[in-house]
Amino acid sequence: MGARFAWALGAACALASPLALGQAAQFRLSSGDLQKRANGVLALMGYMLTPDVTTGSLGITNPATGNPDLAMSTLGGGFTVSRELPLYLEGTLGYSRYDPTFVASNGQVERSVAAKWDAYSATGGIGWSFPLARDLTWRPVFNFSYGRVDSNVSASQTGGGEELDFLHNGQLNAYGLGGSLVLDYERDRPGNAIDVELRYTNIHLQSFSDSSTAVKGSADAQSMSLWSRWRAPSGVTMLERPLRYVLELAHTGFFGDLDGALGFNQRTSLGTGLELDSSAYDIAVTRTRLMARYQFGAHVSGWSVGLAVSF
Repeated sequence: MGARFAWALGAACALASPLALGQAAQFRLSSGDLQKRANGVLALMGYMLTPDVTTGSLGITNPATGNPDLAMSTLGGGFTVSRELPLYLEGTLGYSRYDPTFVASNGQVERSVAAKWDAYSATGGIGWSFPLARDLTWRPVFNFSYGRVDSNVSASQTGGGEELDFLHNGQLNAYGLGGSLVLDYERDRPGNAIDVELRYTNIHLQSFSDSSTAVKGSADAQSMSLWSRWRAPSGVTMLERPLRYVLELAHTGFFGDLDGALGFNQRTSLGTGLELDSSAYDIAVTRTRLMARYQFGAHVSGWSVGLAVSF
């Protein structure tokens, strides 16, 4: 799995050679390696831009070292203000840690340069819910986002040139503009509740002037997702309300620059959990849901645990 991930982002292997610190200034990265990786990180940000259970918690490990090449977590959600005011608002916060390795050469020998990149993203969305039929809503959403990557390597690994300077203590800043189209079906009855959502998202990410001069790029984050949830009473009463069991199925396909950026172009999530209803009490939180999910796709799989609340 780790080898596939390294291939997907254009990682290179090198023969590390012991070098005196005085030689470091003579070294340069392989042509285009850093720019390709910077574009790859912009693509990785695309996975964190919208609420999506298939990428909400994702980790890919390098089996050769036992260390994570990529760890990603997101927190997000959305809501419609009311039936009388069908304004829809959503937001997502994301964090990922990516540890790329580059090849530096002085024309005679090569060495590997291991970097540590921390990526942060924040996305907002404003839309309007148009009722099409009972329980069925059509919702266009305008999305805007900001992302940042901080790079760091040990001082002994840096040398001359703006590319190595970026790896030592550089930044990549990006903004994103785009939108989503959502078809949402929600049916809530005393016996059970069904939620189904079909969503297409297209957000263009572009680095801007505050970025280090060595890395500037862009990426188109496109995805199509189908998400569904079934909730029904478990037969147990807690807090004067039925404790519900929850079943969940989600599938997401990735397009544009997200296609293959992590070695796959689609992911599926199967989830189960419990939902506690606290609406009988005068508190802000009306429902609390604990979910366990199994996620899988081509060459990747894993488990995650999620906690959600409703107000």
